[in-house]
Formats: sequence, C-alpha cells, structure tokens
Amino acid sequence: MHVPDGFLDAPTSVTTGVAAAAVVGASLVRAARHELDDRTAPLAGLVAVFVFAAQMVNFPVGAGTSGHLLGAALAAVLVGPATATLCLTVVLAVQAFLFADGGVTALGTNVLLMGTVAVWVGYLVARGVLALLPRRPASIPAAAACGALVSVPVAALAFVGLYALGGAAPIPLDQLAGAMVGWHVLIGIGEAVITFLAVSSIVAARPDLVHAARGRLPELTLKTPEPVA
Repeated sequence: MHVPDGFLDAPTSVTTGVAAAAVVGASLVRAARHELDDRTAPLAGLVAVFVFAAQMVNFPVGAGTSGHLLGAALAAVLVGPATATLCLTVVLAVQAFLFADGGVTALGTNVLLMGTVAVWVGYLVARGVLALLPRRPASIPAAAACGALVSVPVAALAFVGLYALGGAAPIPLDQLAGAMVGWHVLIGIGEAVITFLAVSSIVAARPDLVHAARGRLPELTLKTPEPVA
C-alpha cells in the first residue's frame, strides 16, 4: 500500500503531509501521557521492528500499486493507537529514506493511510468487538483479528478516495479501486490470522501489556505482591 512519488498531485501530497504532521504531534502528546511507561516502551520497540519486517515483503496487486501486511491494528491493540501511530511513522520514514519503499514526497500520505486510518480503524473496531464479547482473555485476540480484518481494506478505500481527489497517475479510478480493495480484502484476512496468533501468544504470557484490554478485562490486572516480612 506504499504510495510512490508522483501518484498524487502536489496539493494533495502537501495536504496529507500537513495532516500527518498534526496527527504525529498529537500522538506524541497522547502516548507520553496515557500509553507509554517503563513496561510498554520496550514492547513498542518490538512492535515497530515486527511491523518493519512485515511491511518489507511487498507484492504487486496491479494498477501500479503493491500490497503488504500493515500491522497497524496489531500495534494499536498492543501498545495503544497513539503509540502505534508513532511506530508506523518511524517505520515508514525509514523505509522511504533508506529503502525507497514509498515516496519521500508521499511520506505524509503513507503516514495518514497506514499510521492513522489503519491504526485508528483497527483499534476502534477491536475495542467495539471487545465490548460485545465475554469478558475473558480469549476475547482479546478475536477482537484484534476483527480490527485487522477491517483496517486493511478501509485504508485501501481511503487511498482510493485520495486518488479520486488528486490522482496524478494515468490509471482509471475504477481499475485502481478494484485492484486495491479486492486484493486488500485478501490481505486483511491474512493479517487477521497473523494478528490473532500474535496477540494470543502475548495474552497467554503477559495480558497486562495489551493496551486494548485495559479497563475492559479488570480480571487481567496483576496484583502487586505483598511484601515479605
């Protein structure tokens, strides 16, 4: 889903860049105040590494675009949406500047699509599903998988919307929409499976580290050990 240089016109790229900068700034404040602490900061680093590795595997989906796993919903469920936005931003910046994966002028667009739309859609869907499921640990991976399943095609649709507003490549909109949405539905299914397995393993070992479970599954809160006399 990495948008290359020249795929969107200059006004659209500038607008998405400004919007992405505002989101990243707000995410820095929110993450520092509500999400990051001594326990979750190392997990955020591991999440960023995993997302980087997953996104480096690209394959063509037609109409001049490519597809790959996003990892946005997984990151949002584990470390919170603001921290996930920061993780995705770092990953996308490294990919653009060091690996030419996604255009430098389109970095704001990619952050907006993958680091904002996919992250927040995945997180909100996961929290919504979690509110409907039984209050037990097994509900967390299922909710995370639903978030991943929805977030990928929604991000693809958001890209199609941007292209409709300011597309600069000679590709028919209907052809692009069919390729992006059709393939990313399939990618979403694969991402849902991977997200389910990853979150399941973390819930089994350290459920207290899963951000999306906070306040929803109070029985997962670890009790502070009584001091030994």
